[in-house]
Amino acid sequence: MQAEAIMSKPVVGIDPSASIAEAAGLMLSKKVSGLPVIRADGGLVGIVSEGDFLRRGELGTERKRSRWLEFLVSPGKAADEYVRANGRRVEEVMSQDVVTASPAASLAKVVELMTRHHVKRIPVIQAGKVVGIITRSDLLRALLGVLPDEAATVIDDEQIRHNIATELARHKWAGKDLINVMVDKGVVTLSGAIFDERERQAAIVAAENVAGVNAVKDNLFCADPVSVVLVS
Repeated sequence: MQAEAIMSKPVVGIDPSASIAEAAGLMLSKKVSGLPVIRADGGLVGIVSEGDFLRRGELGTERKRSRWLEFLVSPGKAADEYVRANGRRVEEVMSQDVVTASPAASLAKVVELMTRHHVKRIPVIQAGKVVGIITRSDLLRALLGVLPDEAATVIDDEQIRHNIATELARHKWAGKDLINVMVDKGVVTLSGAIFDERERQAAIVAAENVAGVNAVKDNLFCADPVSVVLVS
């Protein structure tokens, strides 16, 4: 799946010369947490988000440091913080380093960009113009669209057991033939040994994701890999 398949459009943006009051009002009215800052010609120049309004002089939340720490801050950095805390226009408080993606970018690439750069939204750019934006909500909607139907699926118990065993065999955390799988009318019982409690939830999730499973019973026990000897 590509970015263009899930991006939101048309994009709700704001002009760089708009006031911060306009930006805040637009975010509240559109129920979004950030806005791409777009020139009249459609070019992207920045992003303004709720985070840009946290340190404000009007709220008394501007950054404050002890006297000796303030001495270590460069004049340039202090000036920048002052502008962000007191600026009146969007262009004065926006973030200018914007992470973008193309319409053809894969969702894996979009998520990698979000996590690597710690951002919540990725503008989608084509021919220098903003054509869409992807937020975490767009990714949630995409996930919802591909999750299996919750309606009961009738599949033979032996086939379910085989599918779960196949999935477990793909992962080193499941061990080799240490987790036993039994299925009765779609209800899966997991038994056997694990050596780390985190493996318990992983095994349950592996079973839950197999079509036809109605419920999973956990009878796994956590063994000490040093002191416990398993006899097959």
